Amino acid sequence: MPRILISNDDGVHAYGLPPLIEALTPLGEVWVVAPEREQSAQSHALTMHKPLRVRRRGERSFGVTGTPADCVYMALNKLLPGRPDIVVSGINRGGNIGNDILYSGTVAAAMEACLVGIPAIAVSLHVEWDVHASKHHWGTAAELAARLAASVLRDGLAPRTLLNVNVPDVPPEALKRVCATSMGVRRYETKVDERVDPRGQRYYWLGGAHERFEPIPESDGEAIERGDASVTPIQADLTSWATLSRLRQLDIFQARGGDEPR
Repeated sequence: MPRILISNDDGVHAYGLPPLIEALTPLGEVWVVAPEREQSAQSHALTMHKPLRVRRRGERSFGVTGTPADCVYMALNKLLPGRPDIVVSGINRGGNIGNDILYSGTVAAAMEACLVGIPAIAVSLHVEWDVHASKHHWGTAAELAARLAASVLRDGLAPRTLLNVNVPDVPPEALKRVCATSMGVRRYETKVDERVDPRGQRYYWLGGAHERFEPIPESDGEAIERGDASVTPIQADLTSWATLSRLRQLDIFQARGGDEPR
């Protein structure tokens, strides 16, 4: 029976966790290792300078006082009885689209598995923030996650590659299409909100509201705006191969005298 590890960045109490567990349970033995509290926008941070604590929350469920990447690292190297066949991260409340991928703890949990050769999927639900989390259509994302997980368990993924999945917040029957997409570009309002605390000290809140997705054909943002789900393959290798090829043609990288080319 396949071993499936679930993690997230919204924490062990997240609304998106139980529907994902339910959807994946028919596929194999499900384990959960998730942060004790919300860890959104932690990207791929690992906790290196303070201890982590682990709390058992069920037969195959743990909470970790760390980041999403910490959780997967702990799961793989300490908590699970063996290597999982797949890691699924989510379901995140809020899309991880375009630039969000680089900040996302949800994606980082999947990437931590990807780095050691374990197939992984990151799943997010693109929501309206004025709707309470209990009212979202988590089942739509969970159903798609299970379909994709079954496909990956059967056919695998390319090495060091994960699938980043974004799903509109609609009932399953209202989901239009599932599209294979590229990573797009998302624009946010740039904002630093300065305030003063009761002791007269300044403090700041970073980040503004979503403004737009760049109109890039067949990208994740374009798909979500159409009401489609997007599935974007993301790779751990960040090398720009086209630029590397051009760099190697520049004089600065050419051999001089008897030196060998570098």
